[in-house]
Amino acid sequence: MRKFIYVITFLFFLFSFNGGALAIENPTAVSNNKFGIHIMNENDLDNAARLVNSSGGDWGYVTFVIREDERDNNRWQKAFDKARRLHLIPIVRLATIQDGGNWTKPDPNDITSWVNFLDSLNWVIKNRYIIIGNETNHATEWGGELNPEGYGEFYTNIAGRLKVSSPDYFVMMAGFDASAPDNKLHTSEEKYMTRIIREYPNIFDNVDGWASHSYPNPDFSAPVTNTGKISVKTYEWELSLLRKLGINKNLPVFITETGWAHKTDSNINYQDADTLSQNYTKLFEIYNSDSRVVCFTPFILNYSDEPFEKFSWLKSDGSTHPFFEETQKVLKSKGAPMQITEAKIIFELVPEFIKKENRTYALAVANNSGQSIWQKDAIVEADEIDMQNRIEIYSSVFTDIEPGKIGIILYRRL
Repeated sequence: MRKFIYVITFLFFLFSFNGGALAIENPTAVSNNKFGIHIMNENDLDNAARLVNSSGGDWGYVTFVIREDERDNNRWQKAFDKARRLHLIPIVRLATIQDGGNWTKPDPNDITSWVNFLDSLNWVIKNRYIIIGNETNHATEWGGELNPEGYGEFYTNIAGRLKVSSPDYFVMMAGFDASAPDNKLHTSEEKYMTRIIREYPNIFDNVDGWASHSYPNPDFSAPVTNTGKISVKTYEWELSLLRKLGINKNLPVFITETGWAHKTDSNINYQDADTLSQNYTKLFEIYNSDSRVVCFTPFILNYSDEPFEKFSWLKSDGSTHPFFEETQKVLKSKGAPMQITEAKIIFELVPEFIKKENRTYALAVANNSGQSIWQKDAIVEADEIDMQNRIEIYSSVFTDIEPGKIGIILYRRL
């Protein structure tokens, strides 16, 4: 098995390494809206956009889960297309299925199915953000077992396969529970990571970012000003741990879970929602000021039942908690993530004689084969596939043209 892993790693470098530059885009090299939210499913995308793209913001993030029994290409392409229209960047966590009180261990023979499914989707932006698993230092998240070496093997295999399939995959390990003790049901994060790196010393060759569950513990109710291992700055302790274990790679941080538990009818020990408005405002200041942090997606936007009702940003009747409304008011940035722009000219209706701003354009029927939406009356450059040309699309003539759709454009070759 280890020989197979080394072959996969070699192929990854062969196909996606060129002069030291990976094909994935550096998310901090462009304008970036760090605000995000963790959602249950695609039904929450509209409310997510209301939250993270408010007050000047654009292209915020959403973290969500796709289970192995949910790999429906049509369903998730519709979700991705909606996220594209709403200017939301997806971070997708891959999951198995629940069996009793445990999440089943992933089947190594299922990796091909995952790769084929993920490849079948037209992603929203060039970077395809993927997280493999969730808090696997809990036995319940790995088929009832504690097996860091097993997780390391699976991660190495699936990350390598994804990278060979497309260098645009931006792959991250599971977010771990930094508060977990060492007992029969848990392994501390330090011990867990030590064992993974001891068995797979090169595993971080295929780790592109660090997914962190930076919760204000204990009891999801500690002050926002706390620092260290069990705080909203857990990620700092985690990065320090990685350096201690010999990992010197500068990993951008994705805080995919954080947040406080708040008072509901079923619990009275947590902080009230009004106080949390102040906490979240301070939290955003902390994360926004740290250049290592790409985004933060607090857990969870909409969950009306136990056990996560106490984390929900929406109430059971669909109304919002005060910290939702206060977060909307916080000034945000306009993100500008890299998207693939491609066009296939099917045929020209009128040759180049249409004059616009001292330039000559042709009228053509074209297929939008990229990721960006061609907006009516907007200029965009695109690669003309099959022709190895770069073209300028002056305007989509009648309406916006979404990826996968055909429309009429004015264009010229550059």
